[in-house]
Amino acid sequence: MPQSDDPLTDFEPREITLEGATKVVHIAGTGPAVIVMTEMPGISPHVARFARWVRDAGFTVYMPSLFGRDGAVPGADEGAAVFRRACVSAEFRAFGAGGSSPVTTWLRALARQAHAECGGPGVGAIGMCFTGNFALTMMLESAVLAPVLSQPSLPLDDPGGLDIAPAELAAVRARLDREDLTVLAYRFEGDQVCRAERFAALSQALGDRFVSRTLPDSAAHTDPPPFFQRHVAFPHSVVTAHLIDATGEPTIAARDEILAFFGQRLHG
Repeated sequence: MPQSDDPLTDFEPREITLEGATKVVHIAGTGPAVIVMTEMPGISPHVARFARWVRDAGFTVYMPSLFGRDGAVPGADEGAAVFRRACVSAEFRAFGAGGSSPVTTWLRALARQAHAECGGPGVGAIGMCFTGNFALTMMLESAVLAPVLSQPSLPLDDPGGLDIAPAELAAVRARLDREDLTVLAYRFEGDQVCRAERFAALSQALGDRFVSRTLPDSAAHTDPPPFFQRHVAFPHSVVTAHLIDATGEPTIAARDEILAFFGQRLHG
């Protein structure tokens, strides 16, 4: 398990301006594009490791810097400060169900640009934790064909709430039906911020277009970085901090299913 900061030297950092906002996006690989959105509190070595798995599976990874220090192992105090800033940022709707986080407009524009740059039938997107539900809202962009929600955690104050406006959710459901698309989603059974109520709400809204996986708590790594040990003291991060990188582990099976999903939709 990564224990030191990741310099991300095998990614190209690009400043990309869209919708009037400029963000650094770390890019690597060749092939159709996949947007990898970091979990809280930033692009940790574990998030970068997952992005490299996507890259090595034959995709161009676009990993936008949304909060935190890029490449840093999340310390407990620093990570908590990043979390607090994000909760009050105008870009995110950390509290209150029924509205989409404003940053998803920028992310949809990034998907359009990534598709134009990389070609192929479309773009994949995975959100994790704080960004978990963003991949669903990104389905409002026609270029996005393969959305993955990993432990979607917003809104923080409503276990059964969804971080998307009702009209947008209806539009996404209509598109899923019209184009015969599905949404993949993952959580641990004992996750206290992405609880069963959220998956139930997504299932009710999306029907059989919502394909969910709930992993047993015993499948989670028991020695995550300090931020998780202090502030996320339960199984949470399916493909990053709580993933066990060993053959036969349920978290590796989840990773492989996600990569196969991207391959099916984007490589044909």
